[in-house]
Amino acid sequence: MPKYYTRACNFYYGKSSLEMLRKKKALPLHGNNKLSFDTVEILSRKKKNKININIINSLSLDVKKKIKEDLKKITKQKSFCKISLKDPLLIGILNLTPDSFSDGGQFNQIGSALKRVKSLLKDGCKIVDIGGESTRPGSKDIDENVEWKRIKTLLKQIRNYKFLLSLDTRKTFVMHKALKYKLNIVNDVSGFSYDTKTIDFLKNTKLPLIINHSKGEPKTMQRKPYYKNVLLEIYDFFENKIELLRKAGITHNNIILDPGIGFGKNLKHNITIMNNISIFHSLGFPIMLGFSRKRFIKYISGKNDSNLRLGGTLASSIHAMMNGVQIMRVHDFNEISQGLKVFKSINK
Repeated sequence: MPKYYTRACNFYYGKSSLEMLRKKKALPLHGNNKLSFDTVEILSRKKKNKININIINSLSLDVKKKIKEDLKKITKQKSFCKISLKDPLLIGILNLTPDSFSDGGQFNQIGSALKRVKSLLKDGCKIVDIGGESTRPGSKDIDENVEWKRIKTLLKQIRNYKFLLSLDTRKTFVMHKALKYKLNIVNDVSGFSYDTKTIDFLKNTKLPLIINHSKGEPKTMQRKPYYKNVLLEIYDFFENKIELLRKAGITHNNIILDPGIGFGKNLKHNITIMNNISIFHSLGFPIMLGFSRKRFIKYISGKNDSNLRLGGTLASSIHAMMNGVQIMRVHDFNEISQGLKVFKSINK
């Protein structure tokens, strides 16, 4: 029997969603009555088919059972670290590196880094993702002591600040060091494959975590990345990682899934993921997208590219929100917050 996947689609927002739910013609996405859907796409590696939710019972027993199991996960209300996800949660980015793709060198001094943290918190940021190693395409590994040295002074100074610190690192050594000061979430872009000790660290600390998908090492990952089916391969990757974590004894549900836009993907792969991002709702965990200022925006916008790519990032954010993505990792926290608030107000 082929493996089937369920993707919620044909979404309704605001008043339209409330009306469709009142008429019992749609289902709420992760418990949010202001975002609902009335169609599911059933995919396998050989075919796909879209059907209205009202005819699910007419399907074969095995397929119907699978879809109903997925629908429970898709419609279930989700949270992360006791933060409600009915409205999109924006994670602020802070790179203390000289060579990150967008803001390298801007915040690698303690004064500018501290100012950045304070600015994010003033704008309402609840989670700040701090990193001391660039994993942009073409970047090289750095020594764990160098990475720790870049971030330790800042972590000492912000340990009592009221926000959650997400640590963007692939190295268990750096995670252990950060525990002494402030560490709330582990964000390992390698999907816990770079350092074999990381999963034991996560088991012992019970820290919330982000599962990232990337293909290959940062130095070479953008050299002709290839997938037979990028969407389903990433889905299977997440499914296998979740099973691995469970077998290792990590039983909590403070888990985020990030399909890794730009990490071993070309433009076509990135667009496919963005267009079909709602497939990952059936895994039962919140989804995060990190598209802020990324190169795919340049490829799409052509001569209208800009340094900050704010327009492309905002457009991506609205698209993500309308497809139920709960978490977005962004550089321009205040501007993206403003754009989403205005969009939601207009579309009440």
